[in-house]
Amino acid sequence: MSQMQIVSLTTDFGIADYFVADLKASILSQYGFVQFVDVSHQIASHDIMQAAYYIQNVKKSFPVGTIHIVAVYNYYSENSKFVAIEKDGHYFLGPNNGVFSLVFDNVDHSSVREIDFGEEMSLTQLFSNAVALISNGIPLEDIGPIVSDFQSKLPISPVITQSQIRATVMHIDHFNNVVINITKEQFDRIKAGRGFEIYYKQTDPIRKISNHYGEVAVGEVLALFDSTGYLVIAINMDRASDQLNLIKNETIQINFI
Repeated sequence: MSQMQIVSLTTDFGIADYFVADLKASILSQYGFVQFVDVSHQIASHDIMQAAYYIQNVKKSFPVGTIHIVAVYNYYSENSKFVAIEKDGHYFLGPNNGVFSLVFDNVDHSSVREIDFGEEMSLTQLFSNAVALISNGIPLEDIGPIVSDFQSKLPISPVITQSQIRATVMHIDHFNNVVINITKEQFDRIKAGRGFEIYYKQTDPIRKISNHYGEVAVGEVLALFDSTGYLVIAINMDRASDQLNLIKNETIQINFI
């Protein structure tokens, strides 16, 4: 009996159409012993930064040997290419649009393979063929040639000085909490024992990092570091993004005093 293969799916397909079912059915037709894990099918259309954020934070929870399909912004050019990458015992399949350069700090370009079956085929067929081959132990070098033009994108990084961090809202989660692109390690290093003020608006800054949401009264604004290590601005039992008028890519200023 063939071994059960775990396949994670992260897409911008949405849940209203048949696209996800079509992809799963195609994979099952090629290799029937698959356990699917749906990371998300509601990535904002073409938003590779959001897709990378999700994969970065979830991949560590999967066992070695998992195949991760990242189908976001698939047709980014007239001659869109798709790639296969093996990293830390996991396999990643998706478009060569820069998303994997955002997932990993560094990628050995010589190990990135184009998913190339030598003929025109649909996106679902391309992914399902690759899953079947990998699940049957076929090495990536037999799936396609080395990618000569691996696409890289630069993440939006905070601007850091000795007295200030100018960070950016990088994600609004399901609870309307506001995730900032500053990590606890970065924050603690620059803080160096000093006080701080987190300005999410011009007045009334946050001056304390909470350990959990219940540390403040219901309806009160707080800041904490979540399980992924990123700074979060939230409101206990309310929707921070809506109430504070914070949107993606907005600047959050942190002053150290």
